[in-house]
Amino acid sequence: MHDEWSQAVNAHAQAADRLAEAALSGKPCAPIRDLVSTAADAYAVQEIGTKRALAAGRRLIGRKIGVTNPLLQQQFGIDQPDFGMLFADMYHRDGLPIPLEPFLQPKAEAEVALVLGADLEGGPFTVADVIRAVDFVLPAIEIADSRIADWDITLADTVADNASAGAFVLGSTPVSLMGLDLRAAKMTMTRGGEEVSTGSGESCLGHPLNAAVWLATRLGRTGYALRAGDVVLTGALGPVVSIGPGDVFEASVEGLGSVRAVFGQ
Repeated sequence: MHDEWSQAVNAHAQAADRLAEAALSGKPCAPIRDLVSTAADAYAVQEIGTKRALAAGRRLIGRKIGVTNPLLQQQFGIDQPDFGMLFADMYHRDGLPIPLEPFLQPKAEAEVALVLGADLEGGPFTVADVIRAVDFVLPAIEIADSRIADWDITLADTVADNASAGAFVLGSTPVSLMGLDLRAAKMTMTRGGEEVSTGSGESCLGHPLNAAVWLATRLGRTGYALRAGDVVLTGALGPVVSIGPGDVFEASVEGLGSVRAVFGQ
């Protein structure tokens, strides 16, 4: 039994090292599913990366929720989303240039961001609990990125790779959740003025708040429970789009206004 545990711990460390080397070198790596195959093992790999980031002085400011689209869940053969960590150095300001160098294979996706005004510790939680805890809502563009070559990922690969998190841009005008119908909210994202992605809140687990309830409950009894001030990216509202040098994305979400992600050459 001890040998099996040692092998698992060793596999987790190897997978974390492979992903870290890809991020450092800028060269995508082979998938890590030869080392880990279950979600639990993949989260153990993610945890190694999180602890290393915190030890290096990076500041945790939120979480991202992934695989919220039912079609993606079918593709992965799973019945729940996944999550990753958001650090302060991943945040970029609305409309200001974002250098492309740090990214390996970036893609843009439009999302609803929740900013919390209260902790969500304990649980399980209801949608009413989450609504009470939300201070305000913002439109967001997540820059998803994979350290794994050609986005050749299974659920274990993306979870281990911090849910394929890269960076994010938040809109600058806070909106109250009260009176918003996020389920029906339509999203349009353009690149260089041309429409490249459309969707609505319903594409995100039926409602972005459903995703937030799942996350709050999933983390509520762990060391990573959601805290006041945390940003929660609730999941893509429409198809993701590859990013190239000089691209300018604008995502508009009904009731929330818009946000721009501007990329360097």
